[in-house]
Amino acid sequence: MRLATFNILHGRTPADDTVVLDRLREAVAVLDPDVLALQEVDRDQPRSHRADLTAVAAEAMGAVSHRFAAALTGTPGATWMAATAEEVPGQASYGISLLSRYPVRSWQVLRLPRIRPTVPVYLREPGKVVRVKEEPRAALVAELQTPGGPLVVVNTHLSFVPGWGRLQLRRIRRDLAPVPEPVVLMGDLNMTPPAPARITGYTSLASHPTFPLDAPERQLDHILLRGDLGPVRRSEAPRLPLSDHRALVVELDG
Repeated sequence: MRLATFNILHGRTPADDTVVLDRLREAVAVLDPDVLALQEVDRDQPRSHRADLTAVAAEAMGAVSHRFAAALTGTPGATWMAATAEEVPGQASYGISLLSRYPVRSWQVLRLPRIRPTVPVYLREPGKVVRVKEEPRAALVAELQTPGGPLVVVNTHLSFVPGWGRLQLRRIRRDLAPVPEPVVLMGDLNMTPPAPARITGYTSLASHPTFPLDAPERQLDHILLRGDLGPVRRSEAPRLPLSDHRALVVELDG
């Protein structure tokens, strides 16, 4: 089983500041995942050709099940509002996706705690305090039916505001506590090891820097496990033809 998580930066390649859908298709084909968690995913956004990026990725990997969960409607960095449970087709939105080559028995979207509308944050680049409008955050939960039995997989993209992502991760841990093992938690957690494993009590399956793209020095993207899925055969953080993150891939023998 190949698990992968990838913050796709809405399909954009920073080097030329463009979104080319074939680059997303190429990236997913290179990853060749059985289960894929995507973050910073657009749907019906002008900046990404009004494409459904989840559907583009699903076709490229041969997914039999996939779902997009909007965190907000509108465009990040411009005008937006928090998404609701009533998603409107054709309305520009942005969020996370989970895709699987295995059938999905059920889906659930968890809305995570929100910080106040604007908050002062120190950014290492450009090295000053700025006021940011923090986006809503969500977690997407799927119960898969794999050849080895049921598997619950969770995808999320947590806040980068210091301390707030930790609170959101604790909420996810609490909400998943009653779920039978095995449980895989993947995504851009916006925190470095060993914090994700310590907060959740889960086991980290891969240790590779994933950000920034050219010379990665921090691991912001994680694949964590509660329970047993067999030994890890290999893991990697490949550079792909889009995004400012590297993807994180884990291949399991189970």
